[in-house]
This record gives sequence, C-alpha cells and structure tokens, in this order.
Amino acid sequence: MTQHLTLLLEKSPHLLRISRSRMFKLSSNSIMNMAGIDDRLVDVVELAITLTNIDFGVPKTGGLRTVQDQAQLFTSGKSMADGRTHKSYHQTGKAVDLFAIDPETGKGSWDELHLSLCAAAMLQAAAELNIPLKWGGLWKSWQDYPHFELKD
Repeated sequence: MTQHLTLLLEKSPHLLRISRSRMFKLSSNSIMNMAGIDDRLVDVVELAITLTNIDFGVPKTGGLRTVQDQAQLFTSGKSMADGRTHKSYHQTGKAVDLFAIDPETGKGSWDELHLSLCAAAMLQAAAELNIPLKWGGLWKSWQDYPHFELKD
C-alpha cells in the first residue's frame, strides 16, 4: 500500500493539503446502499469518511447482496464468488465495497491509488474502533481494492 500512496501523492500532492474543515460526508445514496450490513461496518465507514483525505461512497452493489445480485457480479467478472457454491461476505452483510471520488474530476473512481487512500482511512477507523477488518487490496491471490470485510 505504501508504494501506491507514494505514487498517488507524487501525482497529486494537493491531497495532503485537504484541511479537516473540508471534512467529507456520506451521500444519502451511500447511506441507503449500506442498508442491511453489519452495524460495525457502518460505524467504520462513518468514521472513515471523517478521517479520509479523499472523498468516497458506497456503490449500489457495495452492501448487502442477494444470491442473484452476487451471481450477476460473478458472471460479469466483477467477483470471485458465485453466490451459490462460493458465497460472498456481502451476502451476510459482513462486507462493504467503496468507490473513491476523483479529486480532480469529482467523478467516481475505481483507481487503485485512490482506493488505497480510502483504505488508509478505513483501516485507521477500524483500528480506532477496535473492529477487525480485512482489505481486499492486501490479498495475495486477487486484489479487490474496493472491498472491506469483517475478520469474524
């Protein structure tokens, strides 16, 4: 993660100059998209948005998923879990996905460098709340930068 953050900050040094008075907040869509996920994850996301140096949100498929939702993401190549034989943590409300907001364009970003900054805030928030959290960007077999799940 350090290499990703270094590269991003070399390209966008203004990210370090975001003042805490410009604190971000979750959109109503992001709040709605977290419906049904574990309260501990909601707490982590809500704290992380106040700690981050880059805005982020929760996409429509970023929270609780049905078997059908999960199977569709698997079929489209966006998930390694098929929802039936191999279930996702999203199906039990134990996972959340994020997208970053590109500070240059204001548009949603799935860029791994932007998502690494989101991850720094998420992992810091989880540590402060003493909630064990895994980040998909640190997985060895397949990096899933938007993904966070409880370590239960």
